[in-house]
Amino acid sequence: MTLVHGIYAVTDKKIHEPPKKESAILIAAKNGVTEIVDKILELFPVAIHDMNVDKKNIVLLAVENRQPHVYRYLHKRNILVDSVFRKVDKDGNSALHLAAKLGDYKPWLIPGAALQMQWEIKWYEFVKDSMPPHFFPRCNKAGKTAKDMFTETHQELVNNGGEWLTNTSESCSVVAALIATVAFSTASTFPGGIKQDSGTPTLENQPAFDVFAISSLVALSFSVTSLIMFLSILTSRYQERDFGRDLPRKLLVGLTSLFVSIASILLSFCAGHFFVLKDKLKYAAFPVYTVTCLPITFFAVAQFPLYFDLIWTTFKKVPQRSYKVVL
Repeated sequence: MTLVHGIYAVTDKKIHEPPKKESAILIAAKNGVTEIVDKILELFPVAIHDMNVDKKNIVLLAVENRQPHVYRYLHKRNILVDSVFRKVDKDGNSALHLAAKLGDYKPWLIPGAALQMQWEIKWYEFVKDSMPPHFFPRCNKAGKTAKDMFTETHQELVNNGGEWLTNTSESCSVVAALIATVAFSTASTFPGGIKQDSGTPTLENQPAFDVFAISSLVALSFSVTSLIMFLSILTSRYQERDFGRDLPRKLLVGLTSLFVSIASILLSFCAGHFFVLKDKLKYAAFPVYTVTCLPITFFAVAQFPLYFDLIWTTFKKVPQRSYKVVL
């Protein structure tokens, strides 16, 4: 604690002047070390006024470097809101301007430009909603609003996100269309045929027949739902606001429906094929069914990381920065 005391054992005049180098609290806020920020403010409350050579204080650095934990901690303390949260840097950028600006770094280490764009929107909206309306200055010294800066700096990410969504939707829609075709054909064909006198399925009282009929209907319904979701993504205009909720939710519903339809069509195949084999081969066919299900298992394992990231980014209100070291 001697080092911290030495850093902040300064005069009042020096506290309010922009230091030549970043102080300890500014470095901690920039790197997301909330514990150090808390300890310094506990010992030296005046450190809240520290600024670097660009006139950025602790709040501006936390927002610019996408540090949700530090920003929420400062907001929760609710101290000196007007004098600290209203500060602007040497270019007149407020905290909302810096939240809207996309730098060269990519703090959200998640796959897919569309998901990165989603969290950029959530971070901007979180900073905007954390303060009362009209709290931040509208324009910086260049005459740009925070919205203008967001559009300007995120254009490339929007294009990459749209391209990523298009490629993903095209691939998945082909699979969904094939499953829908097979499911429709399967649902209209009953194993064992139909009784001529009554027109009812011959094997309707068999448990496996119920599994076949239900799984075929489920496969058809969910494959069509998946196809509609992916087609709606392909026909989207890929506007900035669409990446916030609309497109990720459509992708989530589409992938969920696709997984369910694939599993259902495999179950339908196994149940229908069960009647074809003779009684003595029925139980020997189970290993064959297991091998048949391996492709969907491999596909699911490969897609689940993306699926879970999509769920996480969709339902998480405040984006979480990754602190993994990338070599």
